[in-house]
Amino acid sequence: MRRRPDFIVGMVVLATIVALLGSIIWVRQTDVSRRRQHVTARFQDVGNARVGNAAVIRGVRAGRIDRIELDDDGSVMVRMSLEKGAVLPADPVVVLNESSLFGEWQATITERAALPRDEAIQEQIEIVDREDDLLPGATLPDIAKLTAVAGQIAGDVAAVAGRVDVAFDDAAAKELRASIQNFSALSATLAGAVRDHTGDLDTLSAGLRDAVRTLNRAARSTELIVGRVDSSIASGELRQIMKDLSDAAADLKRTTATVSGMATRLSGSQGHLDRFLVSGDSVLTKINGGQGTLGRLVTDSSLYVGSDSLVAQLRSLIVEMRANPKKFLSIRLF
Repeated sequence: MRRRPDFIVGMVVLATIVALLGSIIWVRQTDVSRRRQHVTARFQDVGNARVGNAAVIRGVRAGRIDRIELDDDGSVMVRMSLEKGAVLPADPVVVLNESSLFGEWQATITERAALPRDEAIQEQIEIVDREDDLLPGATLPDIAKLTAVAGQIAGDVAAVAGRVDVAFDDAAAKELRASIQNFSALSATLAGAVRDHTGDLDTLSAGLRDAVRTLNRAARSTELIVGRVDSSIASGELRQIMKDLSDAAADLKRTTATVSGMATRLSGSQGHLDRFLVSGDSVLTKINGGQGTLGRLVTDSSLYVGSDSLVAQLRSLIVEMRANPKKFLSIRLF
């Protein structure tokens, strides 16, 4: 009769042990059915991260932290156990951050390009990034640090509010009230000016309307001119005009060439004339200086005197020949 209660007690104890082992496995999230891969990251500080915290890839739980230990250089090594087949992002880094308001942490494996634009995080990554197989990691501030920073900001805001309260006293209120009254008076003055110049504004509006009408007429005239140009192009008149202009340009080019040739020949003639004038000047200089036969004839007076006496003798000879021709001519007949 005692064997049945002992069997029941043994079964209860065995069930209790199995339940306890299952609870421990569930709490530690141990996977006994599949093999896992391990990834290690280096951090300066891990904050409140603990063994057993989740490891997340692209927002999906892919494993957990199974070891946290200090390295010889003072950095912290965090080993994560990931499910077999979990694919790491390109250029991976690890960020430790709180996953809830109750102090639970997680290790987020993400791309370096997806890191927050925070100088502190970038500095942590650069410090622990080395040329080895370890992933660089950074730690985000927890709620306590954020609350402390928020409290500091609130204190600064309170200090600023106190300074504003000190600066904005009764005198400042009176000055502000006077400024508002001055602004009201300025608004009334502007309203009066607008009322006084309403007619001017109407005149200006009428002038603008006339200017717009003039612009419209100019636009229509331009449209008509463009239409005429289009019709001229279509009818061939513009082509004929361009052809005539081309012929005129060709004639002008030939005329220019002719004038250029004439100028060239005239330049040659001018050179000959210059040489002739130089030669004539040289001859006249020699004649004037009494050089040569002609120079002697021009400058020697004895030739003139001899010529005069010769002419006188010729005249007397002619008179004598007229008076006594037989003396000079003798005619004999056989």
